[in-house]
Amino acid sequence: MGSQVLVPFRGCEDSHRHLKLMGDLGQIVPMKYNPRDVNSIKAVMARSNVVINLIGREYETRNYGFEEVNHRMAEQLAMISTEHGGIMRFIQVSSLGASATSPSRMLRAKAAGEESVLKEFPEATIMRPATMIGTEDRILNRWAQFAKNWSFLPVVNDGSTKIQPVYVADVAAAIVNSLKDDGTSMGKTYELGGPEIYTVHELADLMYETIREWPRYINVPLPVAKAIASPREMLLNKVPFPLPTPSIFNLDQINAFSVDTLVSENALTFADLGIMPHKLKGYPVEFLVCYRKGGPSFGSTVSEKIQSYEL
Repeated sequence: MGSQVLVPFRGCEDSHRHLKLMGDLGQIVPMKYNPRDVNSIKAVMARSNVVINLIGREYETRNYGFEEVNHRMAEQLAMISTEHGGIMRFIQVSSLGASATSPSRMLRAKAAGEESVLKEFPEATIMRPATMIGTEDRILNRWAQFAKNWSFLPVVNDGSTKIQPVYVADVAAAIVNSLKDDGTSMGKTYELGGPEIYTVHELADLMYETIREWPRYINVPLPVAKAIASPREMLLNKVPFPLPTPSIFNLDQINAFSVDTLVSENALTFADLGIMPHKLKGYPVEFLVCYRKGGPSFGSTVSEKIQSYEL
């Protein structure tokens, strides 16, 4: 593998500064690009021999929809990689549950993206990570923020849907291992789920336990949750101003969480890449300590916090 990482970015020049400190001087090179400009993409990829596509979006905006971001952009990268002639490996990071029959539009677009990538670049490796957990994740952080602001957390259909969340560092390790192998991962699809299956409610319990707050939930029936989330989707391209980013009530995520999302029985997994994924409890969710009311060292267990509160 090469020793220089080119990181395409768009938007604010300050958004990537922290990444430059993660490598030696000159090793990590942010490059501004326009995902809709073919020449811009070709300029970024000009001296590359490996492409890792991390482009994705779990909600739509006025400017970018699921189909363009999760399907067409992936297809375009694969086409440019084929034309390039020097791209040895292409890693397409998709999502666990990607399927043409998924109730989620994003997951349907992800499935179409996988199909297009393999059509244009048959040696590509597809990674399907489950819901990823880590410092900047968009699930536990949002839950914790909502719980701290409103003193409760809404769960759809009692949070009974089963998911298989995975520590983000394990997904990164899987990508690196696939690049280091002798080519055995080329043209294959890997489903990357954590070692434990949680219901959404159980994962929320882990969040509450880590931030040491009394767990308070409000059950929201699926039809009601969809009714709450739908106005944003209906107005998205009909009003002349940007709408707020959805946090808890994201219609597509509600649809995705209406069915279980687990690793398939015969799928290639972490084990096939020589990795033992971490359990979530402990270090992988330690970033949530910043939400503790009395500071990171407040209490030692949830029960202690509850007991002192009742006294």
